[in-house]
Amino acid sequence: MTSRSVSAAAFAEAKRFIPGGVNSPVRAFRGVGGEPFFVQRAKGSHIWDVDGNELIDYVGTWGPAILGHAPEVVLSAIRETAAHGVSFGIPNPLEVEMARLICEWVPSIQKVRMVNSGTEATMSALRLARGFTGRDKVVKFEGCYHGHVDSLLVRAGSGALTHGEPDSAGVPRAFADLTITLPFNDPEALRALFSREGREIAAVILEPIPANAGLYFAQPGFLEELRRLCTEYGALLIFDEVMTGFRVARGGAQELFGITPDLTALGKVIGGGLPVGAFGGRADIMDRLSPDGPVYQAGTLSGNPLAMAAGLAQLRELERVNGWARLEQLGALLEENIREALQRQGRPMAFHRVGSMFCLFFTPGPVLNLADAQRSDRAAFARYFHSCLEAGVYFAPSQFETGFISLAHTEADIVETARIAAESL
Repeated sequence: MTSRSVSAAAFAEAKRFIPGGVNSPVRAFRGVGGEPFFVQRAKGSHIWDVDGNELIDYVGTWGPAILGHAPEVVLSAIRETAAHGVSFGIPNPLEVEMARLICEWVPSIQKVRMVNSGTEATMSALRLARGFTGRDKVVKFEGCYHGHVDSLLVRAGSGALTHGEPDSAGVPRAFADLTITLPFNDPEALRALFSREGREIAAVILEPIPANAGLYFAQPGFLEELRRLCTEYGALLIFDEVMTGFRVARGGAQELFGITPDLTALGKVIGGGLPVGAFGGRADIMDRLSPDGPVYQAGTLSGNPLAMAAGLAQLRELERVNGWARLEQLGALLEENIREALQRQGRPMAFHRVGSMFCLFFTPGPVLNLADAQRSDRAAFARYFHSCLEAGVYFAPSQFETGFISLAHTEADIVETARIAAESL
C-alpha cells in the first residue's frame, strides 16, 4: 500500500484555512472518494508527491502542460523576462507578439484581448456579444463548461458536474433565466429554439469538442447547422477553445472542423502553465470593447509579461517540432493499447480520443451528450482511478474530465500506462 501520510497531514492543515482544503473543487477527490495527494515537483511527464511517490501524469495541470512539466524552453523564457520585472500594468511588447501570433494562427480572430483565465475569457466574450447585438439571451449546451460565470453555471460540466447540482447556489434566478440550455448533438431542438426565439438570442456558446463531461464529439452536420442558424438569425457563435485551442491543432478545433466562429475564448496552452486567458474574433465585434467602444472590460494583470513569455515560448516550440503530429502518434498508441485491452477482456466501454485528449467512459456507449455520459458507472470508475493511482498512473479524479498527453510522454510511458489501465479495469 502506497504511503501518503505527508499528503494526509497537509490536507488536514489545508482544510483549516481553505474551503474544502482545495482551491478548485475537483481537486478534492469527491468524485472518486478518498483524499487528494499534494505534489512536490513535476518534470516532463512525471510528478512526485510530498511523500516521494512518482506518477505518470495525464492531467498536465488540466491541459496547459502540452510540452510536459517544466520544459526548459519555457523556464528560460520566464527567467529572462522576470529579470526585467514580473508585472507592469503598462503595455509591453510581449503582449503584442502574443496577439499577432494568435491572429496569424487562428484566421477567425482578427483582434484579440488578453485576460487572466478561461472564465474571464468566456465572461467577457458573452458581455461583448450582448453589447454588439443588443440582445440578452444566450444559448449553451448541457455538459459544456465555460468557467464559473454566473449565467453559465446552468447544466454545466467539469467540477460543477462532479460535485452535485450543476446549478450553483448564489446565482440569481434572473441570470439563469437568460440562459437557454439544449442537449448537445440535437439539431432538431436547435432549429426549434431558433424558430421560436432566434431574434432574441445574442450568442450561442459551446465547446466545439465538449471535454468537461468526459470527452465526446459533434455528429456530422451539427456544427454546420449551428453556424447556419446563427448567421441567419444574427446571433454570434462563440467557440470556447480554452481547452482545445492550440492543442488539437495549430488553429484549434475550428481548424479541424472548418467552422468559423464569430468569437473564440482561449486559455491553458497559451500561458505555458501561468494564469492566462484570451478572447478574440471579428474586428467589427472586438472594436466595440472599451476604450474604443461601449463594452467595458479590464484587468490589472492582463497581458502579464511572464505569462506572455511562457506562452510564446511554448507555442513556438510546438510549431518548431511539429508537436501536433507527435501528439497524434502518442494518442493513437494509447488508443490502440486501450482498445486491445478492452477487447481482450470483453469490456463494453467507450474510449474517446482526439489528438492528445482522451476519455474512458465506464458505459458501453454511444456517448454523444451529457445524458449519455452520466450513464457511466461512477463507482467502477472510482475503483479504476485508485487502482491506477496506486500503480503509478495519475488520471483526473473524475469520470467527467479529460486526459491529456504531452510531448514529454514517451512510448514507454504510454505502453506502461495501458498495461496498468488494463490491469485496473
